[in-house]
Amino acid sequence: MKKQVSVVYMMCGLLFTVCLIIANIVGQKLFTVSGFDLTAGVLIFPITYILNDLIAEVWGYRKMRLIIWTGFFMNFLTVLVFRISIWAPASPHFANQQAFATVLQGAERIVVASFIAFLFGSFLNAYVMSKMKIMQRGRHFSVRAVASTIVGEGADSLVFFTIAFSGILPHHALLTLIVTQTTLKTAYEIIALPLTNFVVRKVKQFERTDVFDKQISYNPFKVKEL
Repeated sequence: MKKQVSVVYMMCGLLFTVCLIIANIVGQKLFTVSGFDLTAGVLIFPITYILNDLIAEVWGYRKMRLIIWTGFFMNFLTVLVFRISIWAPASPHFANQQAFATVLQGAERIVVASFIAFLFGSFLNAYVMSKMKIMQRGRHFSVRAVASTIVGEGADSLVFFTIAFSGILPHHALLTLIVTQTTLKTAYEIIALPLTNFVVRKVKQFERTDVFDKQISYNPFKVKEL
């Protein structure tokens, strides 16, 4: 008998991937809040960490590992299609080739930095959620949601800004960017906690599952182990 696929799990995975791709597209736009420059990606990227918390909490690290790699390869496919579309000779009737390339291309270094940072941050977030759930015996979801976000978003920001801007920005500016981005994204998680708690409870009730990751491999590459 074939194992039935959870529709809720599938929808969470799709939303995770869509938010990731949108964040990388809009991330080139900078805006200013109280004198700090921020990327537009901060508006939606934290949602991927909320979904990471939800999936790791309800279905466990192994299911989240599959979603992380799916998101990674879908994002890679998006970037590849963008590049091919830009390289394709423009029709004489298409007058916006330069604007099209400016919006969708992105610098090579930025793209590589975002890919690596995403993997580091996402896997650390899922790992912390999984380990803390066992340690806390399933209680205090809010504590591990915030702790995992600090670790995951901190790693993501550290890796991204270090790879993307080392040698371009001074060290103090890099540190300010890392701390600011991590703080804002964690604040986003905290503000959304009441809703996240509600959704997690409802999903557990609906799915009738609450996975504890005992005796599993945390190797990020064991994707077939579900």
